[in-house]
Amino acid sequence: MDAPARPGPPPGAYAEERELFRLLQNMLEELLIHKPDDPIQYMINHLKQNNDDGKHSISLGSQELKRFLAPRICVLGPPASGKTTVAMWLCKHLDAIRVSQETLLFKEILALTKEAKVYKERKQKIPNALWANLIQERLSNVDCIKQGWILEGFPENQEQAWMLQSSGIIPRHVVVLYAPDTVLIERNSGKRLDPFTEEVYHTTFDWPSDPLVQQRLVKPEDLSEHEMSKKLLKYHRNFPEVFQIYQKVLKSINADQPSMDVLSQVLTYVQTRHRSAAPFTPRILFCGPPGSGKSLQAALIAQKYSVVNICCGQLLKEAVADKTKLGELVKPYIDNGYPVPDNLVMKILAERLNTLDCMTNGWVLYGFPRDIEQGEQLQKSHIIPNRVFFFNLPYESIMERLSQRRIDPVTGERYHTTFRPAPTPEIQARLRQNPRDKEENIEKRVETYYRNVKELEDFYEDAFYVNADQDPHVVFEFIESCIIKPLPCKKLKSL
Repeated sequence: MDAPARPGPPPGAYAEERELFRLLQNMLEELLIHKPDDPIQYMINHLKQNNDDGKHSISLGSQELKRFLAPRICVLGPPASGKTTVAMWLCKHLDAIRVSQETLLFKEILALTKEAKVYKERKQKIPNALWANLIQERLSNVDCIKQGWILEGFPENQEQAWMLQSSGIIPRHVVVLYAPDTVLIERNSGKRLDPFTEEVYHTTFDWPSDPLVQQRLVKPEDLSEHEMSKKLLKYHRNFPEVFQIYQKVLKSINADQPSMDVLSQVLTYVQTRHRSAAPFTPRILFCGPPGSGKSLQAALIAQKYSVVNICCGQLLKEAVADKTKLGELVKPYIDNGYPVPDNLVMKILAERLNTLDCMTNGWVLYGFPRDIEQGEQLQKSHIIPNRVFFFNLPYESIMERLSQRRIDPVTGERYHTTFRPAPTPEIQARLRQNPRDKEENIEKRVETYYRNVKELEDFYEDAFYVNADQDPHVVFEFIESCIIKPLPCKKLKSL
């Protein structure tokens, strides 16, 4: 007889790993924007357009994912808020294409550039529709599609924003710089421009050290305080409408602080991924030394999100108590205090994690894996957590938490000589200490954990690290925030 087919990953895990929901969401956006007569053929062409005639080994899905995750950023703000500096720095850091009114008019050879220049030469306002068409033409070029783009200073008003959207230009991140008008007016009076590099300097705050650069700096046009005030008034009048359109992807950043602080905050924001509307089944793994609070946090997560709480040690004891076939095999090891072989643990764990409640509601697991071999066995069994947390706790805190634990043999209630002492002398007199909580045994358990944890941390490279030496509710809030927000897409480099 043929060997039975090896089961693959659960559908939910496969969809998350391959970003299927994001790909479908992107394709649906394209259909609604372009409204093609033949949607099927349009999507076939859409998937093929970036595949370089099939010459690469990258699959269509991965190539599309790369394109979908390329930067699409708008940098907005009032005059002199630092939009050019931020946009240029982002382009260097993300290897994206900077697009601004200046680059469109003076650095690009586009079909509509000549028409736009005519308005500029006549000192007439360039129509919003012409700007939108210019931007659409530029962003349709291959470099912008593959590398992504940073759109500086546009849209300026609601009409321009709507035109961009109707053209299919939808930013993933909108950065809005702000500062008091008095600061902006002061900045504007000392603003200087390097015509060679387009970098912006300031006579007081950011003067170049190179004498050659100093000599070629020029004053931008319209530097009078009166003109600046008019521009600021216009900006404040138009911005609320723009904010309404982009509020779900917009972040305001104070530009009245050191430039490196501004750039750091901008970069942090544009590298975040917005919450997906994709169906999400939590598969959470807690790793940490004894006494770090894994069981408490697992109980809190399970209670709030209705996921299944699985302690590996408790699962083995339940198998023994229920007298299952696997439980009978495990019983001698537990009775004699020996480690249960990994193959038996994996069979019991896989059986539990593949039940309907775990598959439907998700799970939070702790107590396994304890080393890299166990982690690899989980992966081979297609048990792949989508959130992994490593709890960090100083040795002194571990000792304080565990060595002073006591249990009431009558009621089973747990106490702690410092944090939760027995309420009466009678209860205090009958408290007992678990042999596992003696200092010499704690030392062995902690030493075993730290001997194996480094390889396990390398194995789960997308893991979060938790400072467990703080209030449990603070720890819970951090864990909860990491479960809700999307993971950074670190795997793109290998696609």
